[in-house]
Amino acid sequence: MQKHLTSLSALNWDDLKFFLEVARTRKASSAARRLGVDYTTVSRRITSLETALGTLLFEKSRTSGFVLTAEGQALLTSAESIESTLHMACEQVSGTGVALSGHVRMGCTEGFGSYFITPQLSHFTQRYPAISVDILPLPHFISLSRREADIVIALERPEHGAYVCCKLCDYRLQVYASADYLARHPSITSSAQLNAHPFISYVDDLAFSTELLYLQHLLPTANATLRSTSVIAQYMAALQGHGLAILPCFLAAGDSRLVPVLAEEVQVTRQFWMYCREDLRKLKRITLLWDYIREVTELNRPLLLGQAPEMLFAGAHP
Repeated sequence: MQKHLTSLSALNWDDLKFFLEVARTRKASSAARRLGVDYTTVSRRITSLETALGTLLFEKSRTSGFVLTAEGQALLTSAESIESTLHMACEQVSGTGVALSGHVRMGCTEGFGSYFITPQLSHFTQRYPAISVDILPLPHFISLSRREADIVIALERPEHGAYVCCKLCDYRLQVYASADYLARHPSITSSAQLNAHPFISYVDDLAFSTELLYLQHLLPTANATLRSTSVIAQYMAALQGHGLAILPCFLAAGDSRLVPVLAEEVQVTRQFWMYCREDLRKLKRITLLWDYIREVTELNRPLLLGQAPEMLFAGAHP
């Protein structure tokens, strides 16, 4: 495609919306679903934008999908800046009602997202019914740069990027076993005895973060007879009474079927970090959700540290 000078009047600004979705999903079909249109509309809009700009924005690949060219990457940065500016402008001129509406997508680790964040978000949407929230509790890394989420809660702080980041909380993990398992085995009175018991743990080479390799760090000679990439799967397996598992207190402490083993002697403390893109942080709906998550995690510090079994909700506690 031959480059030529382009006047602003030749651009259809709405095409940028289609460009952004394709850049983030790398698939015209995925972009079409997110935009509520068909595949051909997305393809036509991208072609229209490339024609207006006189340059190729994507390389099409059967294996990688739509891959940004150097020109496309440059446009992505500017288009995202325009998008954020428009969001801010709409909030400023449209009043509080619009500012307290919209959509937010939050990515989170699987266990914390499913067992803590999701229940808390159900109360958030009750408080702010005009704000819709997607929660993505996934056992893998979630990318902000590809707009897979607006806010991410992760095990590790991002090393680089134009992000606003804060330490959300500490949380504790302990060794748990079912009451049935403990009844069928001799009492465990020291950490050295743990090596004689089968463990349920992560698949080491498939863990998306080294922060998850608790057993390797805590009991390197222990034997993991059942492994899974999912902490929820490990929790369900521990309930069957055939092994021990290192589980987050926020997941296991409230379940009377599980008993902590050597709670004072064997425990692991980890952190959750929350971050979002700088250009989104000032949006009212982002600020509301950000502050709410910080509030409820502080409120539930005893649960997260294994000092209390029950979850509390903002506005519902004494």
